[in-house]
Amino acid sequence: MNTDIFISGGGVAGLTAACLFGSQGFSVTCVDPAPPVTERDVDGADLRSTAFLQPAIPVLEMAGVWHKLSPHAMPLQTMRIVDAGGTSAEPRATRDFNATDISELPFGWNLPNWLIRRELVARLKELPNVTFRTGTACTKIFTRSASAKLWLSDGSTCTAQMVIAADGRNSLIRESMGISVKTTRYGQKALAFAVTHPVPHGNVSTEIHRTGGPFTLVPLPDHEGQPSSAVVWMENGPEAARLHALPEAEFNTEMSERSCHLFGPLALATKRTIWPIISQVAERFSAERVALIAEAAHVAPPIGAQGLNMSLTDLDELLTLSHLHPLGSKDMLDAYDQKRRLAVKARVAGIDLLNRTSMSQTAWIRDLRSAGIGAIHDAAPIRKSLMKLGLGAR
Repeated sequence: MNTDIFISGGGVAGLTAACLFGSQGFSVTCVDPAPPVTERDVDGADLRSTAFLQPAIPVLEMAGVWHKLSPHAMPLQTMRIVDAGGTSAEPRATRDFNATDISELPFGWNLPNWLIRRELVARLKELPNVTFRTGTACTKIFTRSASAKLWLSDGSTCTAQMVIAADGRNSLIRESMGISVKTTRYGQKALAFAVTHPVPHGNVSTEIHRTGGPFTLVPLPDHEGQPSSAVVWMENGPEAARLHALPEAEFNTEMSERSCHLFGPLALATKRTIWPIISQVAERFSAERVALIAEAAHVAPPIGAQGLNMSLTDLDELLTLSHLHPLGSKDMLDAYDQKRRLAVKARVAGIDLLNRTSMSQTAWIRDLRSAGIGAIHDAAPIRKSLMKLGLGAR
């Protein structure tokens, strides 16, 4: 089998890559060992949500999928930062960062990950030049200057001009190409789930800082007639495991207290999932005939909606370079590595600093964090610059 582009990995990033390059006329083969879970309440559903920031929308439009996603998306007009780092779990500093300061559009649009997968798979079915094979893994890769050859778990082989490694933080493609990674472990885990609450969210994304990591509520469409939000609750590993195992009623009580009761009593609307928190950046983002994207290239704590948005920037850069150089050539992939790696390293370093500050139980650091939130917000030029930086501006 011959193809222009071979994509290893059928997560959100790999599926988006297949939609994007397929929509631009390339022949694409995408494989993943497991079929994507595209329903909310089944085992294996990814209950995290993704806020697609403004720069992501043109990429999704080029992929032919934004019109499928937008009817389900909840706009994020305001980012609210709450510091509750005092002696009790009560807000002591609250600042709102409103998108109208820098744009006529919201900061972004939030969707549950399982639904994103559903719509991406639906788009792939519209593209005759894209083959999506589930239950199939890449087991071996061999590259040369003209092409790459891949061996698959079903016994078949594939030859491609370019390989996109979207196979996650433990990427087989990356390891096969001899690319090392620098990994930082925080001893944290993140609980991800959806809740309902009596107080409407008003399209405000709320990030509450105390200890262990942020507790973030991101707006979702109403669920069963009640306001709903996606929650990411970061805690140290043992505490996250304890929370994950609590009976539902006790969990609802503890998360309502951790949310400072800003939305009234919170009630679980989905199962709870739990994820390890690390930072990881690859030594290089490319090799002969291979481009690393998403978690094969970079992993960051889920702060500021940066993770998948960085992945979409990877794809945007790859697509741009594919029009300037022969597909998968050394010039194309060297340029991709040069453009993306330094930018990603800087962004991951910033997220690392924010996470360490949010984790801290040291009183003076928590006090400094509280004062810093106010100082950043109240100095308009700094506030606007940081808001633009958060959206992906260089």
